[in-house]
Amino acid sequence: MILAIPTTPSQPTAGPPVPARDPDTYPIAHLGHLTPIAGSGPVPDPVPDPVPDDDAPGTIRIVPWIDPIADPHGVHPCARYVELYWLGILGPSATWLLRRIAYGLEIHPGGFTLHLAETARALGLGDRQGRNAPFPRALQRLVTFELARSANVAAGPLSGGLAVRTRVPPLPLRHLQRLPASLQASHRQWQAEQRLPQVEQARRRAHRLAASLAASGCSREEIEARLGTWHFHPALAYQAAAGVATPGGCHLDEHGTR
Repeated sequence: MILAIPTTPSQPTAGPPVPARDPDTYPIAHLGHLTPIAGSGPVPDPVPDPVPDDDAPGTIRIVPWIDPIADPHGVHPCARYVELYWLGILGPSATWLLRRIAYGLEIHPGGFTLHLAETARALGLGDRQGRNAPFPRALQRLVTFELARSANVAAGPLSGGLAVRTRVPPLPLRHLQRLPASLQASHRQWQAEQRLPQVEQARRRAHRLAASLAASGCSREEIEARLGTWHFHPALAYQAAAGVATPGGCHLDEHGTR
C-alpha cells in the first residue's frame, strides 16, 4: 500500500519501536498504510524472488539491502549528509523516494509492498508509470547510483522487487567532482572530521548546534538543556552553550528549524 506522509508525533502509534534520532536526522513518524511481507523479519540479501502478487497490480516489493561492507560507513537516508552531498547527484525526486522507503523499512524491517501510483502522487510526481514518467525514473536513479538493486539479482533491474539500502555510503569521488566547489570543500572538511576521535566529533557537533540555537535567540540555559535532551555529555553541553549563548527565547527544534 501507499507510504503515507507522516502526520503523527515522532514515535509510531503502532508497530515496533523506532530507533532514537540524533539532531542530524529528521524525525521518524508512523507511516501506516503499509503491507508488510508475511513472516517479515530481517531479510537476507538477496531474497528469493519477491515478485508482486498477481492480485496486486501496480505494486512492488521492497526489502532492505544488507551490505556488511558498506553499511558500517554509511549514514541514515535522512541524515544531513544525504541532503548536502547526495541530493545534487540523485535529484530531489529520488532523494525523497529513498527517504520515504527508509521510513517504511523502519516500520517493517522485513519489507513491505509499495503501491506505485499512490506513492508517486504522494511525492508530487503524478501517477503516470511509463518508462519516462517521473516516478519510474526516480526508481531507476536509485538503481543507477547503486542505492537500490533487484531483490532477485538474476531477474535484472527493477524486476523481482527492489532491495534498498538503509545506510547510504559516502559519495564516490566520481560523483563528488560534479558538485559545486563549495560543497566539495565542505565534503573534504567532513571527511577530515570523520578521522577525528569521537569525542572531538561530538564537541564540534555540539558547538554547531549551539550556534544554531543561539542564532534563534536561545539563552545559555536553554541551549544547555536542549543539548542535554539530544544526549550530549553534560560537560560538552555546558561548554558549547557557554561559548555561543545570547539572551532571548529559544525557537528552534532539534533540526535547527524555527
